[in-house]
Parts: sequence; C-alpha cells; structure tokens
Amino acid sequence: MVNANGDEQLRPKRSDLHVAIIMDGSGRWATARGLPRSEGHRAGRAAVRRVIEAAPQCGIGTLTLYAFSSDNWRRPESEVFELMRIFEGFFHVDAPALIRRGIRMSVLGQRDRLPVSLLQAIEKVEASSRSGGQHHVRLAIDYSGREAIVRAASQFRQTCDTPAEVFARLLAEVEQADEAVPDIDLLIRTGGEQRLSNCPLWEIAYAELYFTPCLWPDFSAADLDAAVREFRTRDRRFGHLPALV
Repeated sequence: MVNANGDEQLRPKRSDLHVAIIMDGSGRWATARGLPRSEGHRAGRAAVRRVIEAAPQCGIGTLTLYAFSSDNWRRPESEVFELMRIFEGFFHVDAPALIRRGIRMSVLGQRDRLPVSLLQAIEKVEASSRSGGQHHVRLAIDYSGREAIVRAASQFRQTCDTPAEVFARLLAEVEQADEAVPDIDLLIRTGGEQRLSNCPLWEIAYAELYFTPCLWPDFSAADLDAAVREFRTRDRRFGHLPALV
C-alpha cells in the first residue's frame, strides 16, 4: 500500500496493528448509578488495565489511549484533581505490573501543567520500560492534536527537508514521544459519541473508525476483540483500486 504522499508502505501484520481508543463515558457511567463522576474515572482505570492486557492477544502492537485532552482542563477543578490522582495511582501501581509483562509505556502531550508527583511517576515508568518488548502502550495526557501539529509545523519551516517522515519525526518530538510510530489503523471511541475530539490527527489520516455505545468502564477484552474483528473485515485500499483480473 502507499501513504498520502505516494510512498510505499507495508501492510500491517496481524501483530502490528496500531489501535487508538478515545475512552469516553466514564462520567456518565457514574451518574447513571448515582455515583460521583470520580467513581466512573476510577472504574475507567480498571478498564485501561483490562484493555492493555488484552491488546497483544488481539494482534495489537501499539495501543494509544486518549486519557486527558488539553481541553479537559476546563472541567471543574475538583474533577481534574481526582483525575490527576487516578493517573498517578495508575503509574505507581498498574504500570509496573504491566511492565513486568514486557509492555513498554510512554506518555504523549504537554508536561509543564502536570503535577510534579505525576510527572515523576511518568518519567520513572518510561525509563523502566524503555527496553520493553514488542507491545507499546501510549497514554495521551494533556494532549491536543491541533496544538501538536501547529508546534511541529513551526519547527518544520526551519528545516530544508520536505518529506512527510521529517514532519512525523518533529511531531513526535513536540508530543514528547521518543520516536514516531506507525499510523493508527483503527480508532475506537466508546460512549456513543461520534467525533474525534482533538485526538492524534496526523496519525489517523487513514484510520478506520469504530464507534460503540459501550461506556468506557464497561469496555471489555471481548469488546476490543469485536472491534478488531470488525476492522479486519474492512477493505482498506489507501487510494488504490482493486487489481484488475
């Protein structure tokens, strides 16, 4: 297959899929049960671990989880505070257990607005998992697809090269990623909404979209498997026509 620039690319292997998930619906999950929204986010943390553990069996090599948009700072201060505590708990407790299973973890997004204790936990997890195996999990925290592209574009103007690969590398740098990753093959959004919400916009150029009404805390390994199975039934031509017989 070819990318948008006509450059030849290899079709993803069954174990090389890059799947991204917009994890939506945790607050509504809690409200429907008469619980504070923070309880929905805590239940969502359990779903994060569940999905990460299931991803390798679904043939997913890279998993990007959209956890906290830069726009989410507009939420009530108490909710943002609880979310930061939940993130920190994940990196202190869940992440080390996942790393012991050979999973590499990294975080995308700006870091200057994160609490110092959370930033330290992130850096520790990234350093300890850098030599991880084939499976890479990326969590987008304080992330904006638009802002990342704008910041990368400002640096791109200062280079003499024009290939898309150069821009992708610059984009990885402004996202705080240590390297560019393959384009996203499948974008899943839970919670019933059907919009992109400022996710990694460059990487989803040719992604297949999958929307499910399932609220994020209820999203299971079986739901992930169903989404990947649906993805595998789709005809991805990348601008080509089927070969004529």
